[in-house]
Amino acid sequence: MQKRQLGNSALEVSALGLGCMGMSAVYGPAADKQAMIGLIHAAVDRGVTFFDTAEAYGPFINETLVGEALATFKGKVVVATKFGFEIDLETGKRGSGLNSRPEHIRAVADAALKRLRVEAIDLFYQHRVDPAVPIEDVAGAVKELIAQGTVRHVGVSEASAATVRRAHAVQRVTAVQSEYSLFYRGPELELLPTLEELGIGFVPFSPLVAGFLTGTMDMDTRFESSDFRSQVPRLAPEALKANMVLVDLLRAVAQRKGATPAQIALAWLLAQKPWVVPIPGTTKLHRLEENIGAAAVELTSEDLGHIHAVASQVTVQGARLPEAVLKMTGH
Repeated sequence: MQKRQLGNSALEVSALGLGCMGMSAVYGPAADKQAMIGLIHAAVDRGVTFFDTAEAYGPFINETLVGEALATFKGKVVVATKFGFEIDLETGKRGSGLNSRPEHIRAVADAALKRLRVEAIDLFYQHRVDPAVPIEDVAGAVKELIAQGTVRHVGVSEASAATVRRAHAVQRVTAVQSEYSLFYRGPELELLPTLEELGIGFVPFSPLVAGFLTGTMDMDTRFESSDFRSQVPRLAPEALKANMVLVDLLRAVAQRKGATPAQIALAWLLAQKPWVVPIPGTTKLHRLEENIGAAAVELTSEDLGHIHAVASQVTVQGARLPEAVLKMTGH
């Protein structure tokens, strides 16, 4: 697996990471723990060195899983986790919103260290921007943790370019994590140019749009009520039909390149900037291997031009997230 540097930082990771959220939460009941530990080990064996989790996934279950799975790989892998929600650190009971108060950040970090079984958190993201706490105070709190040696790098997730700039002025931001794919290109307008200017890495989540860009869904696809995708407007039946043109584009390019639609979607992201590191998630070994294979797919300037020309004519139907979640992201 090729390696990439997250911006101008010293943090080097595999060109593709592994998003671990879906192993424990969001897409229905948690997968079998031992099977997921085996999958994480398989990812390491295949060169993946970048793993993404968060206290909110479960809560706590996913961090515990990742910590157990990677306990024997200390110093060989990079683990990113997140803070920022109102979650009781004793019971795991969720509150009604966000919490990035400095004292809460410190408590979350202490708890995450234990669950991840590490001496320092490699990359600590603010999961969502908290409008009640100035971003300068948030960055300052993580800066103190870095000085103490319990955190190595700071990141922010779903933050505007202006917010990233303010945080970066207090403490160098190593990475920004936000949704980005051929399906949702919002970061291209302001965020990506800002990250390039400041030397910050970019970590796209949902690079395959919760499986849509793999080409495995059709107009008859339905999700269980426990699956987060059942609430996503852009994956509703009427939206799927309109949005399928993007999958058709990926299929056509994939056929020419001897690849799969998912691999083209990921290769397109990798081709945008050398400091972009997508983190597709999966619970299946064959999908893991398919995703990793995207790093070997080379898209020419002609390929990229064709993809851009066709995709720019598509008006994606449906919001990318439910309204309540969009309000929390500020996008």
